[in-house]
Amino acid sequence: MRYPPAHKLATRRRIVAAASEAFRERGVAETGVDEVMRRAGLTHGGFYAHFADKSELVAEACAAAFDAAMGNLGRIAAASTAAARARLLIDSYLGKHHRDHRGSGCIVVAVGADIARLGGPARAGYARGFALHLERLAAALRLDPDPVVNLDRVTWLMSSLVGALLFARAIDDPVRSDAVLQAMRRQLRAQFCRPEPAASAPAVDFLRTC
Repeated sequence: MRYPPAHKLATRRRIVAAASEAFRERGVAETGVDEVMRRAGLTHGGFYAHFADKSELVAEACAAAFDAAMGNLGRIAAASTAAARARLLIDSYLGKHHRDHRGSGCIVVAVGADIARLGGPARAGYARGFALHLERLAAALRLDPDPVVNLDRVTWLMSSLVGALLFARAIDDPVRSDAVLQAMRRQLRAQFCRPEPAASAPAVDFLRTC
């Protein structure tokens, strides 16, 4: 049976969505094509009608995860000061909810170590997506009027967030893990958030974002 192009596109998107979630939950190396297709409700054999290999799927799944961050970046960008924007990012990224929900959280912290060991389309696709994500994050946060300084500060902040979340997820004692998150939130607020009057800000949920 021959399906219309729209059906094939919808099926491809289902596979990409399933892969994006599975890679973040289990890691790229531990997730096979059969697991992705099972999550998508499809048979293993149907995979090759959409992708040449797993590496191509990894690249597309990472791109989709980076694109999914756009909504939250827009909410961060809407805050009125650099301190408020930075605090929204710090508090949501280093929250317990983000720590405990890997499958819909930040793709950077979830698969970065795996990607560093890969090559081909997976590595190239991730690198493109990550570079674009940093540019988008810099545009949203606006931590400094100088674009070079701004990108440097955003890269510093993002690196600190990813490292702290890695530590917190790796610790099996919930109390110690919570303490890591709390300590790093405090340290990063001191570095990136100048004191300002308390004001209500839109909540940012760092599920499906970075």
